[in-house]
Amino acid sequence: MRLKYDSIKEITDAARSAGVKISELVLEDQARVLDQPAEEVYARMERSFDVMCEAVKTGLDPDLKSMSGLTGGEGGAMMKYATENGGIGGTFMTKVMARALAVSNCNASMGRIVATPTAGSCGILPGCLVSMVEDRGVAKKDAVMACFTAGAFGIVIAQNASIAGAEGGCQAECGSAAGMAAAALVEVMGGTPEQCGDALAIAIANQMGLACDPVAGLVEIPCIKRNAGGVMIAVSSADMALAGVGPKIPVDECILAMREVGHSLPESLKETAGGGLAATPTGRALKEKVFGKVKE
Repeated sequence: MRLKYDSIKEITDAARSAGVKISELVLEDQARVLDQPAEEVYARMERSFDVMCEAVKTGLDPDLKSMSGLTGGEGGAMMKYATENGGIGGTFMTKVMARALAVSNCNASMGRIVATPTAGSCGILPGCLVSMVEDRGVAKKDAVMACFTAGAFGIVIAQNASIAGAEGGCQAECGSAAGMAAAALVEVMGGTPEQCGDALAIAIANQMGLACDPVAGLVEIPCIKRNAGGVMIAVSSADMALAGVGPKIPVDECILAMREVGHSLPESLKETAGGGLAATPTGRALKEKVFGKVKE
């Protein structure tokens, strides 16, 4: 069959019927759609995963600064803390956050990243999957394949709701990314296609209504730290799904609910920097620091 990516249920049902992982189903489908060998499509995704790994390394430089000068070094500081202290949630979780911050730092400094699904949420999927490979011994091939699962779920979200902060708020960016990452984590941990969908639903529900309010209109404050929060939601959502703690509201209904909430958000909370943290006295002062005083 050829996937239409109209719903998560369509994908999970097809994978279950075929007795394969979602990623295997999607790779075969994409090879057919692109009229390319599956090996070539896989190789392209592997190159994207390599870029994620490189972005982590670049972003962990403690001396790296963003173009605006507002941020920089968060990933390096968190990795140092993880190595020396371990963190409240343990070394693994602290390193997951460090890598998410690092990729976002790389983005803010005009480095090369993979939009997963957007630049503003670029640290969440890499933070999770690179950590699974480097710290949990997951095979690189399994991590690359899980990117196909994440990508397929992202396509469904984009078609039925939004992945753009300017349209649906940060729930559409970091919320979608957390859900995609949660599904990918479930797959690499041996979960079922249905559990992948459950993880997506739980992650979306936990970031429903999140505003997009970048200070000075730049994807730095609070965006970088929201990537660290997003990986925490991704991991906890995956663990709940794997434990059999379901979302209660079906995943496709969660996506439609996210769309309705996005439509309800005021324009000031959709990447316009007109509300939320961007409109605070400090947020306005930081904007003036970067761009100078703007005449009313």
